[in-house]
Amino acid sequence: MGMIAAGSLDRRIQFERPVTTRDPTYNTSKTTWEPHVKVWAQVRDVLPSRAESVDESASLQQRPARIRMRFREDITPDMRVIYRGRAMEIVSGPAELGRQEALELVVQELSTRGDRP
Repeated sequence: MGMIAAGSLDRRIQFERPVTTRDPTYNTSKTTWEPHVKVWAQVRDVLPSRAESVDESASLQQRPARIRMRFREDITPDMRVIYRGRAMEIVSGPAELGRQEALELVVQELSTRGDRP
């Protein structure tokens, strides 16, 4: 694989997929997360651009990161990533790099104020 050196895939991450179930009594839906796959990846924090001021603390608190990994067809944008105990939503990608050589995605930490419905 020419795009990513194997030695740079030095972080273990887990993808989780959403599972929606219906409460039979109240007919409401509830989303839970189940493990999908663990992979080796390269994880890099995304630093704020010069255009972003430090005043925008809300965006800085979400701690976005760029993830690169070997290409897989089973990763979808509705999944989330667990990395070092942090649940992170996929905000960009997954994008194919090269000819199915690698995937790149951008994730950010889910708000501690509550999960997405």
